Amino acid sequence: MIVVVGLSHRTAPLEVRETFATSADVLPAVLARLASHEELREVMFLSTCNRVEVFASASSPDGMAAAAKAIRMALCDHAGVGDPEVVAPYFYDRIGSDAVRHIFRVAASLDSMVLGEPQILGQVKAAFDAATAAGTLGNHLGRCIHRAFTVGKRVRTETHIGAGSVSISSVAVDLAKRIFGDLTDHTVLLLGAGEMAEAAAKSLGRGSRHIRVCNRSFERAAILAGAVGGDAVQWDALGDELTRADVVVASTASRAYVVTHELVKRAMKLRKGRTLFFVDIAVPRNVEPSVHAIDNVYVYNVDDLEQQVAEAMKSRTSEADAAEKIVAHEVADFEAWTRGQSVAPTIVRLRARTRAMLMGELERTLAGRLRHLAEGDQAALRQMMESGANKLLHAPTTRLREIGATEGGLDAVRSVQYLFDLPDAPEEPGASDIMDPDQAGSDADRLRH
Repeated sequence: MIVVVGLSHRTAPLEVRETFATSADVLPAVLARLASHEELREVMFLSTCNRVEVFASASSPDGMAAAAKAIRMALCDHAGVGDPEVVAPYFYDRIGSDAVRHIFRVAASLDSMVLGEPQILGQVKAAFDAATAAGTLGNHLGRCIHRAFTVGKRVRTETHIGAGSVSISSVAVDLAKRIFGDLTDHTVLLLGAGEMAEAAAKSLGRGSRHIRVCNRSFERAAILAGAVGGDAVQWDALGDELTRADVVVASTASRAYVVTHELVKRAMKLRKGRTLFFVDIAVPRNVEPSVHAIDNVYVYNVDDLEQQVAEAMKSRTSEADAAEKIVAHEVADFEAWTRGQSVAPTIVRLRARTRAMLMGELERTLAGRLRHLAEGDQAALRQMMESGANKLLHAPTTRLREIGATEGGLDAVRSVQYLFDLPDAPEEPGASDIMDPDQAGSDADRLRH
């Protein structure tokens, strides 16, 4: 049974989300912390600017509540939250088919702030890769995430929900254009050179007078600046760049404020009253909130962009219904597969018990009344018994597979277990027994591209 525990832009303000946001360098430690809980069989961690979520499978079907509690405790421990009750109202739980639906909707960007934005599928893929590398994915959750890639691709190719190039970065640029009008007479500073900065640069194009890129890695800054006809600047020149820029789009992965109140205050003394406009699309935030209180300085963060996002999304909402139908169909298929998986152990145990009983009786007879038979005749009897067992069980196991995939199939499985006094199911096999993680990863790569 799959469970999702998380918080997003729909349930938690930015200051709460940034507390739980996790960078790639500490992700293995977070996954190890989660996997250490006996209530969790498989785990995957997804952290973006708008959501922090754990996808997991519980160790037992009856342990969903315990699994959800273990996830919340692990997240609070990781974030250094002393009292989990303080942040409890911001979290949501999804269980069973609701959890599967949520995962599919996330991958299809139906739960994103920007409906249809393309970045989320790559972020889910990165989280999948990290969990695979950490060995925290198994057959059930791994299959679910792998299927989510297919859902994301189907939604993007079978609907027009991703028409245009709307993203958080492009919305940030649109906001700057609304405020300044034409950017051809203004200088834009991109603080950071990652995916979000690249998206912002593409949205800017060559429409601004000057694009400057400031990043800790000057090499990456130079590559991005070269792609948009701008200039790369050294990280330690940030203070000087703030005196020159009109618009600053901040998107670094720093967990501490990159643009501080004092830094901006010094810059404003040299700007002689010129307005400075920040769009901080990083989580955690790059710009210290108190910067907004400085005269002629305006700071917008991710949550402030919602109105602009709503305007940009009007043309996409009509495609959402078609996308939701795809998700519903894929959820039903996955649930049928899940029910089928629950039947397999029962069939294996039914065959094993039947064969053991028949062969046991045969061996006792061969050791007694029929011990005079030649080895060849004994082998023929054993083969006859094997064949008879297979024919006897063929119809029941076929029907059981068919019924097991239906919504009421669990009752039939339990009836067989009761009638034949079958022992409890063995441990669920791992991903290496069922699914090749390398193949899953390569398929997901193809889907993302």
